Amino acid sequence: MKRPSLSQQTARRLYSLIAAEKWLSPGEKLPNELELSQEMGVSRATLREAIQILMAQGVLEVRRGRGTFVAERVAEMDDFGFSSLDQVRGQLRDLFELRAVFEPEMAALACRRASQEELADILIQGERVAAAIRAGEDRTQADRTFHAAIVRATHNEFMARLLPIISQAVETAIVSGAHGDRLAECTLQDHALLMEFFQKRDPEGARHAMAIHMRHAMDEMGLETG
Repeated sequence: MKRPSLSQQTARRLYSLIAAEKWLSPGEKLPNELELSQEMGVSRATLREAIQILMAQGVLEVRRGRGTFVAERVAEMDDFGFSSLDQVRGQLRDLFELRAVFEPEMAALACRRASQEELADILIQGERVAAAIRAGEDRTQADRTFHAAIVRATHNEFMARLLPIISQAVETAIVSGAHGDRLAECTLQDHALLMEFFQKRDPEGARHAMAIHMRHAMDEMGLETG
């Protein structure tokens, strides 16, 4: 079995402090990043990744302008599945199955309906994702913004309502830390193909490129479908 990454180990320790040791109660705010990273003996970058994992699990939540808090729902649930990665894996599979159904069609619609400004934004955001990957930087926000640009360009209200689900899938895949460089390289190559079809305004090409991207991502993460 693959050894959990440091961020995953940190997430489990932090979860244990909250759920088992009652270090913080539901609704309480986490200490500031510097203080908490020193307390846990990890870098601030590792702590941020751990917090993202716990956010994806619903253990923590960000309140805009106020900080990061323990979610109220922690009091209602006994086990968030941190004894293994099964829950994260199952969540990823379901999220990516949904993406595989909807995102290829989103790409095709965006290709047909995007204004020149929207198309330019899609290409700019796609390049920002590529730049983050090449630089070895966290691409979470860039990837979310890229997919948001595609969804906006569909001019479809109900597809726009799927954006939080897509964002969650993107974030969970990246911060779970289990797939690393291979997933990043896959994203780099697949996005390049997708951008090529967007530049040509080729809806069918964009549909197929997005479908390929979803399939590659699921294969790299070992998400079996039945």
